[in-house]
Amino acid sequence: MAQIELISFAFLDRVAWTLVILAALTLGLAPFVPKPHLLEKLQMLAAGTLRRPIDWFDLVLHGLPWALLAAKAVRVLLVNAR
Repeated sequence: MAQIELISFAFLDRVAWTLVILAALTLGLAPFVPKPHLLEKLQMLAAGTLRRPIDWFDLVLHGLPWALLAAKAVRVLLVNAR
């Protein structure tokens, strides 16, 4: 079963590290001032005030590059551990 899970995420191998890191640092942290949207939306989620659809969209949009970065890192660690 572990082999099936590794194969299903094989598309991550085709995504360049530089692209993933650049996306996480730019889109993932934008706007930089007064504070990154992702941080703001995570604080709203923790406080229970994340209610509007645009806030959920922002959370997904700014969180996706970080999720991709984490998934790619986990994929590399699992493949190299074999």
